[in-house]
Amino acid sequence: MKIAAEYLNAVKVLSLDRHSDDRGFFMEIYSQDEMDRLGIDFHPVQDNRAYSLKRGTIRGLHFQRGEYAQAKLIHCTAGSFYNLAADLRIGSPTYGQTVCIRLTEKDDLLVYIPKGFAHGVAIIEDDTEYTYKVDAPYNGDPGYSGGLSVFYDPGQLNWDELLPDTELILSGKDRTGLSPSPEEAYSGIYYEE
Repeated sequence: MKIAAEYLNAVKVLSLDRHSDDRGFFMEIYSQDEMDRLGIDFHPVQDNRAYSLKRGTIRGLHFQRGEYAQAKLIHCTAGSFYNLAADLRIGSPTYGQTVCIRLTEKDDLLVYIPKGFAHGVAIIEDDTEYTYKVDAPYNGDPGYSGGLSVFYDPGQLNWDELLPDTELILSGKDRTGLSPSPEEAYSGIYYEE
């Protein structure tokens, strides 16, 4: 495993080692020793799996606050999607900026998103699936859980470019219940570097 790229001074793309032969392949998806060797402070407590039926499905951008703030490690297992992260670290030089990283089932990549970021996905292909590990449990209480509208920054997330001629599919919560800007979502209390 190695760090292939880094964005917003924190989001890391990790390249996995694939061992192939005439039977197929083997790949180690997670190793605490490898994370420690790479200097990534991540100790997962939960593993999640998500499946999206249709292209254009958007999930997020979600975040957790306080003791429930989560770092995530995301891997595509079928299809492809854009992995989205918005920097919510007050005082960060990249505060409010977003990054969009394409993941596919064939690219052998993981994306690590530390605490202090909102996270979401935008599905590129029908029948897409991904798994992600988190280092804190989910808490749906509004005091700990929230989100940022995926439409808050059209300059960085241009949906007509990312998913041309595609009707976006969002949950009711993601469409109407989220804040349009980092300032409104977090009121300057979410995360301090």
